[in-house]
Amino acid sequence: MTHPIPNVLTIAGSDSGGGAGIQADLKAFSALGAYGLSVITALTAQNTRGVTAIHTPDASFVTAQLDAVFDDIRIDAVKIGMLANADVVRAVAAALRRYRPAHVVLDTVMISKSHHALLAPDAVAALRVELLPLATLVTPNLPEAAALLNETSAEDEDAMVRQGEALRALGARAVLMKGGHLSSADSPDWLIEDSGAMRLGGPRVPVKNTHGTGCTLSSSIAALLPQRDTLAAATVDAKLYLTGAIEQSARLDVGHGVGPVHHFFRWW
Repeated sequence: MTHPIPNVLTIAGSDSGGGAGIQADLKAFSALGAYGLSVITALTAQNTRGVTAIHTPDASFVTAQLDAVFDDIRIDAVKIGMLANADVVRAVAAALRRYRPAHVVLDTVMISKSHHALLAPDAVAALRVELLPLATLVTPNLPEAAALLNETSAEDEDAMVRQGEALRALGARAVLMKGGHLSSADSPDWLIEDSGAMRLGGPRVPVKNTHGTGCTLSSSIAALLPQRDTLAAATVDAKLYLTGAIEQSARLDVGHGVGPVHHFFRWW
């Protein structure tokens, strides 16, 4: 099947260090053959060692950005990342209901790798009620899934699948439970759809440069959804791309903390 170059929109926060958020999303879109657009929901003062400040624009400005993009440009898929607060969550949900994009990948960004809160507590409930039912795919890590369900974090793969099914029951069409927080030797993810649950195995790569892995995986899936025939195929290919970007991350020399993955490892 021949696919046109897709236009893919990221709705997320800006990472001034370039490794996560909007910056990681646009790199992943470009690496995977999609044209990237952006709506910025928050500005972070951030580097490889942590987040030092966050500025959140008014929700009305987020709406203005969304309207400007959707009014003019065909959007083939949307990736949602950091939303900061409940007002921004509701603004994004209203726009998705208004414009109805074909694919919505929701990355439930709550806490940075440096343990800085990226989502206000009152926004968790808004995200659960407003955005989960609009998502083609939700991609939580284990602590995020637990927070959405008001449960303890899954400690094994059976619990991962059960929590993924519980998130689907809240309205999401599919859930990708990411197993990076497990203590197992590999890093398994579980894709839960109407058709059942599929295990996606993967190596646990022993590198320190893992900043932006969650952002990169969700944006990669969003970039590939319009280019693949199934969600499973897009997810498998996105995970393979991310594994390569992690494996090659040591080729970059960025910062003194947890560095970024190498989005363009296939070309540089």
